[in-house]
Amino acid sequence: MIISSDENTVIIPTSAIRFRIIANSNDFKDQEQKMLISNDIKPIFQDIMANSKTIDESRQNINKSLPTIEKTINRYTSNFSTNYGLNYFPEKTYRNVKYEAGNYESLVVTLGDGLGENWWCVLFPPLCLLEATDADIADAEYSFFIKDIIDEYS
Repeated sequence: MIISSDENTVIIPTSAIRFRIIANSNDFKDQEQKMLISNDIKPIFQDIMANSKTIDESRQNINKSLPTIEKTINRYTSNFSTNYGLNYFPEKTYRNVKYEAGNYESLVVTLGDGLGENWWCVLFPPLCLLEATDADIADAEYSFFIKDIIDEYS
């Protein structure tokens, strides 16, 4: 990951592993469910990243954690699918950088029909991104999973 001298520019490397949750719809209840699931899954990802020093270790740990991730999602809904591999991501502009649409290595969780807004982050390197509209990109925040873990136990 590259953070330029412009604090608002963050560049995700091409070798990143992304995570995406696509909500069933844009209905408030479906969007709330998406965020509850993302909050419950974050500690699983914190464990994965704490035990992953390389991208290959991250891949192995993600695969090992899939049953736990799916069990967590199943507490909210049984109508979902998961796919770890190459998945399509739409074009995204974040922190002054445009990311082209394309297939990226990622874990994608689709809730129900998967027609709603999505939440996404980068698992490796552990840079978490919020899905934002053009209107609120300036308000977007980022965090580092490892730093969050250290802060939590400090």
